[in-house]
Amino acid sequence: MKRASTSRDAAGLRAVILAGGKGTRLQPFTASFPKPLVPLGDKPVLEILIRRLLAHGINDVTLTLGHLAELIKAYFDHRQSLRQQLKLRYVHEEEPTGTAGSLALVPGLKRTFLAMNGDLLTNLDFHALVRFHRQQDAVLTIATHTRHVKVDLGVITLDRQHRIIAYHEKPESTYHVSMGVYVYEPRALRHIEHGRHLDFPALVQRLLDHGERVCAYTTDCLWLDIGRPDDYARAQELVAKHGDSLDVL
Repeated sequence: MKRASTSRDAAGLRAVILAGGKGTRLQPFTASFPKPLVPLGDKPVLEILIRRLLAHGINDVTLTLGHLAELIKAYFDHRQSLRQQLKLRYVHEEEPTGTAGSLALVPGLKRTFLAMNGDLLTNLDFHALVRFHRQQDAVLTIATHTRHVKVDLGVITLDRQHRIIAYHEKPESTYHVSMGVYVYEPRALRHIEHGRHLDFPALVQRLLDHGERVCAYTTDCLWLDIGRPDDYARAQELVAKHGDSLDVL
């Protein structure tokens, strides 16, 4: 893990955490339990993420809620010591509006802000992310991670006459993937229609089509997508071994 930056570029920003998903990849566990509350050690992943934000001087947090919203609210109602450190607000979606559409429901996003999924475990340096975003003069910056994807089969390439022209045994490809952590400028919200469904990839394409600057911040920090069973199992192992002090991971 790289040392945290000495400047505190993210301090004082608002953060919007998308916590309304149904967690279909973790079913049946999440059928009656909201995905952001799945436990890692003695805390849910959402609390660990919020404490990470607090450590960066980010205490103005809005949760966009949908599936089993009342359970998330009830959890934080009983975490008064944590609530005292936060300006915690909720936005409830009556109908899902997508990973970008829900931002149109959040009032007061008038300056640079962070948005992120509520089901990730990371020791990302938010200060470095925000500093990069500002240096790039981007309307949107996506934190990205490198993932290696291996196909555990022999992959065959054919020509139009069905002749084999290449054979690759268990090939591996490398991709830059979104971590589900973003830095926005308010003008990006102009491309989101209030109350209309819009997923994040579609928003990115709209911004690109309008000539906006969208950048990727690449990092090798710890990042696990708790919605993926393999990542959730790995996260449980790490927290069992090290606790939730993420900087030691």
